[in-house]
Amino acid sequence: MIYNVSRRDFLRTGVFAGGGLLLGIHLPGLKPLAALAAQEPAIRALNAFVRIGADDVVTVIANHSEMGQGAYTSVAMVVADELEADWSKVRVESAPVDPVYNHTVFGIQMTGGSTSTWSEWERLRKAGASAKRMLVEAAAEKWGVDGRSCVVEKGRVRSLDKSATFGELAEAASKREPPKEVVLKDPKQFKIIGTPAKRLDTPDKVNGKALFGIDVKVPGMLVAVVARPPVFGGKLKGFKADKTKALPGVRHVVDIGDKVAVVADGYWQALKGREALEVEWDDGPLATLDTDAQGTEYAALAKKPGAVARKEGDPGAATTLEAVYDLPYLAHAAMEPLNCTADVRSDSCEVWVGTQFQTGDHAAAAQESGLKPEQVKLHTTYLGGGFGRRAVIDSHFVREAVKASKAARAPVKVIWTREDDMKGGYYRPRAHHVLRGAVASDRISAWTHRIVCQSFMAGTPFEKFIVKDGVDGTAVEGANELPYEISNQLIDWHMAPGGVPTLWWRSVGHSHTAFAIESFMDELAHSAGKDPLAFRRAHMAKHPRVLKVLETAAEKAGWGTPPPKGRGRGLAVHESFGSIIAHVVEASVPGNGRVRVHRVTCAIDCGPVVNPDSVKAQMEGGIVFGLSAALFGEITFEKGRVQQSNFHDYPMLRMHEMPEVDVHIIPSTEKMGGCGEPGVPPVAPALANAIFAATGKRIRRLPIRPEDFK
Repeated sequence: MIYNVSRRDFLRTGVFAGGGLLLGIHLPGLKPLAALAAQEPAIRALNAFVRIGADDVVTVIANHSEMGQGAYTSVAMVVADELEADWSKVRVESAPVDPVYNHTVFGIQMTGGSTSTWSEWERLRKAGASAKRMLVEAAAEKWGVDGRSCVVEKGRVRSLDKSATFGELAEAASKREPPKEVVLKDPKQFKIIGTPAKRLDTPDKVNGKALFGIDVKVPGMLVAVVARPPVFGGKLKGFKADKTKALPGVRHVVDIGDKVAVVADGYWQALKGREALEVEWDDGPLATLDTDAQGTEYAALAKKPGAVARKEGDPGAATTLEAVYDLPYLAHAAMEPLNCTADVRSDSCEVWVGTQFQTGDHAAAAQESGLKPEQVKLHTTYLGGGFGRRAVIDSHFVREAVKASKAARAPVKVIWTREDDMKGGYYRPRAHHVLRGAVASDRISAWTHRIVCQSFMAGTPFEKFIVKDGVDGTAVEGANELPYEISNQLIDWHMAPGGVPTLWWRSVGHSHTAFAIESFMDELAHSAGKDPLAFRRAHMAKHPRVLKVLETAAEKAGWGTPPPKGRGRGLAVHESFGSIIAHVVEASVPGNGRVRVHRVTCAIDCGPVVNPDSVKAQMEGGIVFGLSAALFGEITFEKGRVQQSNFHDYPMLRMHEMPEVDVHIIPSTEKMGGCGEPGVPPVAPALANAIFAATGKRIRRLPIRPEDFK
């Protein structure tokens, strides 16, 4: 468990005061905070992000969640480099919920949008530089020397014949006023930033010490499994719990607001209790929802003008080519299903959860517990994958745990089954795209792009920031900012009927707009009789940075040379979250119609790089994620019910299906971008274009099915 000083004391002493933030880790079998504070090595806080122990261990407080993207390691590297710490003695801990840890752009404590590194770049560098200055000043005062004579290197301060470690200076340094201004390093002086570093979280994940939300154990804890409406928007009419309560280990059956929580001694007892529950539901207005009928509805909407997202020149009515692309709802399918543990008492509430949305979940826990915000503590655990699913605006899975604990008067861990997770909504929206283009003298003279999809921003607190002039920015992102010079273009959007809960999914709107755009560019190139690379290049004179990424990927993939027999190469490039990524996919389609991806060559320009290993890993992960969606991902409905339930009918890419991946990072001094999400968008169109090159078959609907080739 994570203990921190009270919020009142924190604010009273000030963020950068000597005792400004004291965080200790208490695991089962260890002493609590009072004992930790009294024992050596003492821990001293130099600011909200840096603590140093008498044992020379530097602990960086990370305000962004670690869900596999390497955030803990990257933020620690940024601090450690400016601090001149000994990297072997750097550790990282999750921050408590407090405004001092709010996102520098979004103003709340959260993780998403591929922002964890670039949003903290300046703040964390200053935190490291400030702590270094305080250590130097403490050493200079102790030795009676001019601080300018001090040199800091690998966790030690030296001046002439005197030397001291960070741990030896930490107590005196923590009592000093932090400098108002600090001089940051010239990037040429970086020693840690920009070099490959092994991730700090890996050892504990390998040896089993890492604490994920599903691992949390609290004395006296019960486990709950929740029965939810089988149709989105459904209501609870009533239930009979006699059979459930008769089962061994079942403690409570609780109505938690159109849901029923079965609370038991353990997960299995709770699950069997839910199976025995007799529930009557009112399915509501989506009881007849059908995927095919919905597709017809989207196509009809696409025949009418939508809200204009962008218009330049006069696209007119001239058309060389028209194409319709249809993409399904997609589940996040993180390896760790949703879960949350809550302990609600009369005067306190503690929550342990793998979350991307600390501020919102903390507020939800306070609301549901009926307590004041300062009486609620939220502990962020490791996340077994997030992809946006753990950044939910309504905090529904946190509310479930708080409600269940409050009713049971005991700590309760709510666990979603895999089937709950798959059928539980908050999907990537289904999207229908209609594109028309005119080509004259080998140039695109007109381009229109109509998008039909749901909005998950409408009706939320984010609507006023995201929805402008009737257009949801997350629905059209990527489509309204093409990297191609096209004088006449029109992009518009229809908000499809709601009801199915939708949410940001790794790369958000870019995940579907990139597929339509880069597939259509390929189609236009072939209609003009041009090589897809050359055709794109002819439209990118004003986008040299994007062109460089595209040409790098093409060169490294051997574009222009014959691929092995039976294979085709396809390419795509897309900019999102401040980074530019191009993929060249090499694929074949054997006689059984099951696509085989042999190789993916990736080039990325994400600006300055903190950890090259993490960048490569995120590109590889994004490629796996994107291929899984393109080849298998699909959530469908029949009579209002989700048809998929587990990995047998919502598959992931398996090891034997994994292609060779080659990642090339382009050195760049441009503004830093993100890496967690932008590797996904170009994957599906590059694959579809490779399939066309190999078979002559155009893929305009995802996922790709064997029957597409019959």
